[in-house]
Amino acid sequence: MLLSTPRRSLLGAAGTFALGALALAGCGSDSLSGTTPSSPASAAAAEITADPALTAMLPQSVQDSGVLRVGTNAEYAPNEFLRGGEVVGMDIDLMDAVAAKLGVEAEYQNAGFDTLITGVQGNRYDAAISSFTVNAERLEQVNMVQYFEAGTQWAVREGNPDGIDPDSPCGATVAVQNGTVQADVDLPARQQACADAGEPAVDVVPFDSQQDATAALAQGRVQAVLADSPVLGYAVQQTEGIELVGDVYDAAPYGVVVPKEQTQTAEAISQAFRAIAEEGAYDAAIEAWGAQDGAVDEFPVNPAQ
Repeated sequence: MLLSTPRRSLLGAAGTFALGALALAGCGSDSLSGTTPSSPASAAAAEITADPALTAMLPQSVQDSGVLRVGTNAEYAPNEFLRGGEVVGMDIDLMDAVAAKLGVEAEYQNAGFDTLITGVQGNRYDAAISSFTVNAERLEQVNMVQYFEAGTQWAVREGNPDGIDPDSPCGATVAVQNGTVQADVDLPARQQACADAGEPAVDVVPFDSQQDATAALAQGRVQAVLADSPVLGYAVQQTEGIELVGDVYDAAPYGVVVPKEQTQTAEAISQAFRAIAEEGAYDAAIEAWGAQDGAVDEFPVNPAQ
């Protein structure tokens, strides 16, 4: 793999919800069609009229098949997760709306988060959406279309019995999902700061899924967990015995990942986002998951870092 692929998300699920989602996620890299019109967001997507000019910007293979193969890691509620064997979430509602505007159907392939960018590069997927933070390292390898913004948040057990301070976590036992911004950038920087200050290191406990990381906190196996702000906020709503601590920080945009050579496809997705924003489907998808704080009003390809 050429690059670890950290991400940010909105709110992570845990507890009974997380364990159920994890069990479903064990199905592997199944191909899953988009959501049915059972929510305001998916209903809005169903009403979208395709734009032939945007369809013509897609690769001929996509135009011929009528299918946009989209990679995702469906273990990051509420952005992307499995419910009843179907991939759902905010990112999925948004991508369904974009696909409808492009005149194709999004077909989701659930895979490990760390494999998604290489899967796009290797033509396994036409695009990937999975709470990818836009950063300079990724932009060297793929195109990214901005569509949302999120930061990092911490959570602890209810009442913060261990007195965890996100600004001074030296010596704390902290759960995190592998491959995320928090695992690859945030916590290593904090560990270095602890070492420089002669303080005990942060004991980082990595997990392959955010659900497992959050469940570890709920079960008292770690003292804290950090993840994307919307994901962790959602986890707290879904899980008894944990609460948020500290402020959201390091806000950054999410981006849809598109192959580096497919600049026209990236531009088509950007224009589709602009169109669904004007038509209301973008806000419907964001609001359906309580994520209004992360909404954006511009959808550039490869936004400046």
